[in-house]
Amino acid sequence: MPTVSKTSHHAQAVLLLLLANFFWGLSFPLIKAISAVQAALLPSGGTWFISACVIVPRFALAAVAVGAIWFGVLRTLTRRELRQGVELGLFTGVGMMFQIDGLQHTSASTSAFLTQLYAIMIPVWLALRGRRSPRWTVWVSCALVLAGVAVLARLDWRDLHLGRGEIETLVSSVFFMGQILCLDRAEFAGNRPMPVTFVMFVVQAVAGAALAACTMPAGVNVLALGGSGAWWTFTLALTVFCTLGAFTLMNTWQPKITATEAGLIYCVEPVFASAMALFLPAWFSAWGGFDYPNESATANLLVGGGLITAANVLIQLNPPPKPQVAA
Repeated sequence: MPTVSKTSHHAQAVLLLLLANFFWGLSFPLIKAISAVQAALLPSGGTWFISACVIVPRFALAAVAVGAIWFGVLRTLTRRELRQGVELGLFTGVGMMFQIDGLQHTSASTSAFLTQLYAIMIPVWLALRGRRSPRWTVWVSCALVLAGVAVLARLDWRDLHLGRGEIETLVSSVFFMGQILCLDRAEFAGNRPMPVTFVMFVVQAVAGAALAACTMPAGVNVLALGGSGAWWTFTLALTVFCTLGAFTLMNTWQPKITATEAGLIYCVEPVFASAMALFLPAWFSAWGGFDYPNESATANLLVGGGLITAANVLIQLNPPPKPQVAA
């Protein structure tokens, strides 16, 4: 039977996945701003409840938007699309829960470093599964990414220990690896991205709602969030750019490259996040009325970002081959 290459639009896929990274970088200051507003409006909420209150609105609103725009397409949802959407929703939703809660129990530098371990775990997993070793460029790129993230996050090895925050962050990285590998599976090659994305958003919203119901403190008034203009502004921005934009790009274009290459490209996210943290916090603080100071440009940002950029340049000069899929 004839074969169809999934790398015919490789360059376009890389550029659009970089745009998804830009949107995810924006999510860090946005989530911090939302958390600050929620802490003021829901002072009795615990860390798991606060995490759920970040997750539920963004994915519920995103699911409504996708359902309204692509209603005709969703009517022909297939079993494989439903299955992939459920798997993606569970991987991503659970990963985010552990990541957001873990960040509240460890330093940001340690969390950032441990989360990016999926860049190493993906090629190791694929090598073990296929009983083959990745090419040398993959290993060098992984080493450059880890070094870059460590520098960017100002990792202090003396502070690295496995407490609650570190364990939860490691667990989140495993789930994010599962998300990336799910998009790489050949059995889902013919799935349409929008039906899959819709199901994914619904599953994440439901999972977040279940977490909120289980962790909601007695007497808390969640409706207080709806009366805050700042909360709505930040949440809508998180929904439009960091949810609809980023995950639609990911689900559409990641299947056109390898999971290993995608994992390395996604490590550009901390560079965008660090750059936006230089000026966005002051803007958000002025709008929301809370204290969230800008960060400063440092040698760590330049060196760490340079190492991650070098890793992506190296992998793009000699990308891993994408398996051919039977038509």
